[in-house]
Amino acid sequence: MAPRKPKTDLFAIGSRIRALRGDVLQEDLADYLHIRQGQLSKIESGKAAPSIDVLILLSERFHKSVDWILRGNVS
Repeated sequence: MAPRKPKTDLFAIGSRIRALRGDVLQEDLADYLHIRQGQLSKIESGKAAPSIDVLILLSERFHKSVDWILRGNVS
């Protein structure tokens, strides 16, 4: 039996990233992440997945694990 493929919840990932951003402007965070503001908007709205590079930068900037950004509070 093959292992089940995990379901990626892009909306939840985007919501966590939006919560981390807080009062920081999308333009400012996008600049820090080396992406366009429109791409960050797509990520936050669940229309696009963040790249590994973006996940690492978010993790470093907000002191949250990549696992938390991707999966939330998982036991």
